Amino acid sequence: MKHTTPLLIKFIMTTAVLWIVLGLFFGVTFGDILTTSVVLTVLAYLGDLYIMPRIGNTVATIGDFALAWVVIWLIGSNMYGEPIPLGTAALISAIAIAAGEIFYHRYLKNSVFENEKDRESKIAYFPNRFQTEFSTEIEENDGVPPKKD
Repeated sequence: MKHTTPLLIKFIMTTAVLWIVLGLFFGVTFGDILTTSVVLTVLAYLGDLYIMPRIGNTVATIGDFALAWVVIWLIGSNMYGEPIPLGTAALISAIAIAAGEIFYHRYLKNSVFENEKDRESKIAYFPNRFQTEFSTEIEENDGVPPKKD
């Protein structure tokens, strides 16, 4: 139940953007828009759950932009019946979806990833924990350490 509401919000947001951009401006059928929206929602939501806590909102939004552009382009080139300027349609849709993802990621951070310690423990790439090592140098005199005076 914890993932139902965020998944539904993402699906509605994606469907609305695709319907406005692809349906109204480029004449794509609503069935094709729903298919594209389902595929894009599932792939992007899985990425949001597993990647966003590790890399942050900005990089996840850029990843969602790239994913949306590629998915819309691939599905559009195989499914959409009418010839449309697919590169332009995919780019405009991806920009609009990425703009919505900025706010959606904030919602996910506050509702799905509710415990701050859990979020910090999941961070694998930028842990902000540094360690320094110290050692002495050995001169290269046949493996003999330097003499102390």
